[in-house]
Amino acid sequence: MMTKRYSETALRALVEFFGNPMYVAQEGRVRVANEAYLAMLGLGREQVEGRFFLDFVRPEDRARFEVRYRQREQGTLKETDPQRYLLPKVGGGLLEVATHVQEVELEESGRALLINLLVLGERPAELEVAERLVETSAELVAARSEDAVRRVALAGLSAAGLSARFLMRDGERFIDRDGAPPPGEGELGLRALSEGRPVFGSVQGLSTPVYLPLGTTLSEVLWVSGPGLSPSYGSVLALFAKVVGAALTDARLLADVERGRWEMVAVAEAARFVAQPEPPSAEDFLSRLASLLGAEAVLLYAPESPEGELVLTAQVGLDGALKDVLAAQQGGLSPAVMAARGAVLSNEAEERALLEATGGRLGCGVAIRLSHGGHPRGFLQVLRPPGRPFVGADLRLLGTLSELLMTLLDQRRLRTESARQLSDTRLLLDLARTTTATLEVASILDVASDFLVKLLDVSNCFILLHDEHAGVLRGAAASVTHRDFFRSVVIPVDDPVSIAARVARERRPVAIPDLSKVAELETRELVRRFEEKALLGLPLTSREELIGVVLLDDTRRPRTFTPAFVELAEATCGQIALAIANARLYESLWASYAELAAARAEMVKRERLAALGELSAIVAHEVRNPLGVIFNAVASLRRMLKPDGDAAMLLDILAEESDRLNRMVGDLLDYTRPREPMLQHEDVPRVLQDAVDAAQAQQGGSSRISLSAEVEPDLPRVPLDRRLIRQALVNVLVNSIQAMPQGGVVQVRARREAHGSRDVLRIDVADQGCGIPTELVHRVFEPFFTTKAQGTGLGLAVVKRIIEEHHGEMTLESAPGRGTTFTFRLPLTQPTSLP
Repeated sequence: MMTKRYSETALRALVEFFGNPMYVAQEGRVRVANEAYLAMLGLGREQVEGRFFLDFVRPEDRARFEVRYRQREQGTLKETDPQRYLLPKVGGGLLEVATHVQEVELEESGRALLINLLVLGERPAELEVAERLVETSAELVAARSEDAVRRVALAGLSAAGLSARFLMRDGERFIDRDGAPPPGEGELGLRALSEGRPVFGSVQGLSTPVYLPLGTTLSEVLWVSGPGLSPSYGSVLALFAKVVGAALTDARLLADVERGRWEMVAVAEAARFVAQPEPPSAEDFLSRLASLLGAEAVLLYAPESPEGELVLTAQVGLDGALKDVLAAQQGGLSPAVMAARGAVLSNEAEERALLEATGGRLGCGVAIRLSHGGHPRGFLQVLRPPGRPFVGADLRLLGTLSELLMTLLDQRRLRTESARQLSDTRLLLDLARTTTATLEVASILDVASDFLVKLLDVSNCFILLHDEHAGVLRGAAASVTHRDFFRSVVIPVDDPVSIAARVARERRPVAIPDLSKVAELETRELVRRFEEKALLGLPLTSREELIGVVLLDDTRRPRTFTPAFVELAEATCGQIALAIANARLYESLWASYAELAAARAEMVKRERLAALGELSAIVAHEVRNPLGVIFNAVASLRRMLKPDGDAAMLLDILAEESDRLNRMVGDLLDYTRPREPMLQHEDVPRVLQDAVDAAQAQQGGSSRISLSAEVEPDLPRVPLDRRLIRQALVNVLVNSIQAMPQGGVVQVRARREAHGSRDVLRIDVADQGCGIPTELVHRVFEPFFTTKAQGTGLGLAVVKRIIEEHHGEMTLESAPGRGTTFTFRLPLTQPTSLP
């Protein structure tokens, strides 16, 4: 069958002949259109011809029409029945049209399609709105959040030619969620919520508003307005509002599920963070908490001690100045938080103060109490910028994280206490080692005072020992700073104000947390000298016997001495008291051993002297009788023979040796004869001068030897046996003279001296002789030891015995080639003998 060929002019005339809309499409573009088609589109010819015909159909139909057009161009579509579709109408709305397509042949360009449109009429507006809202409802299924649901719903209503807003109920009025001014007639919204159906308002201009309850909440409505809205739209809009409400509910549930899952992950992560082998610091945990809650700053308030006030102990997100400002303001917040059971949101006044204090940086806050075992332990404050209030999910997560923070703080506290207890145990072990390693009370006290300062973190430690006979406490040791001074401190036990005296009387600890509040103590000399702020006194007792008192002070600040602190201090003082008691027992034991050894030595010495005296008496008896005969014989021979020459020399030798033998017997008798000194108060200068004169007489007036005596002025009279001391001095002076064959000076000096725990008379006899060899110094006082060719070895032994019988002591210092000094020390006070 042949297709008629048309020119463009003829074809244009053909389509204009018909009154219904017609156009010719070639290669997808409008080649020719009649006036009826242009009028239906509401466009001019230049706006239509030459453009793609798909530009003038609904966007929803373009893909379908393009496929059908390609199939018809290719000859694969054999459809001959008219097709219905919708076409946008001028001024809005849709027209339902039927199309009939016929192929034509153009002379210039070939095949084309002639499309004839039959207008069936306008579609009902309600149907168009319903179709648009059904499409929007399908899109709502893919919305994953409340914001997305609202955004899709508003876009769908707008596409249906309607204005819409979501309104939140605020008491008896409604507030636009997006901040725009809310529409009037708020009572219609309340009515819609209470009745659960759409409520139409009065016409405002060309539009009619309607309030739609969402069906899932009594606090929100959907306000819709558009031209021509009437109750006929009610069922469609009500159904759409319910779909929106269900989508919002699903979005909330999904958000809650996602939030719950995120919270579980966040809490698990925080729990793993807390459960590290080395617990993190509070600042590290606060940083993580701030990240999880989207907070700008987090502050932790806790007491420094169990009974202390709340202070800012840790924080993140604040600089120094801002931290100080907020730390000072917490005083108005803490009572309400500590009294509340859950989280406390900031009120308007607090938010205004926060904005002002932070220069607009922070404006929303929440605080939650931290507790352990039902007892408040502080609180946590979380701050956000203005406009970001905390919601229920934030508070729920904050409650869980606060419990983890409390676990972390307890873990760190237990770890710190364990470390401190381990350190204390080591220090106590060190103290035990130190105190058992020495048995000197002074050394134990010095070590103990330094140890207590380190163990208990105090400023100073003072230890006083109890003098029961004098009824006083004497300073025995102190920490290094005041050690020398404190040894001179004496406190009467009956002092009514002194803390040390009170501890000694009551034998229990006495604590003064703030000395400035006790007027009678604040003015005490020692308190002012050491600038003490707090003081703790503890007794040192062993087997219910008071040994002394320990004073611990803090010069930095007033301080509360907790029961645990006092208990540790008491345990340490008990160990110190035991060490002191052991040292005293050791000293007493050694003193007993020394007395026993001295008594044994004295007994051996007396037995030896008794045996030697008995032997000496026998020797003296047996020797002196022949000596008397020899002396008489020598004297008779000299008278009878008048000898000279060798005979005279031999008689002189016989007389000299006999005299030496007689002196030896006399010295032996002097050493072995038991004597009890007759002690009388004697004038020391006179005794010394008599001894010097006697020694000078024995040396024969040699000018090569000079003897001098020097006595300290105002020297008191001393109890001594004048005859025996003179004999001792003469013996030593004679030894000194004999040690200076080339001549020299022998000096005798007497003065008063503090020796040990008593005052003594010290007499020095110093010569310029040859000295005593070092290896022989320890033997010079042994009986019968001598380095002289004609000595008996008893002179210095007799001297030492005389001094010891006076309850004194004798020592010597000697340097070979430079002389020897003998020193006598005699008590200045001792009972005198009866006359």
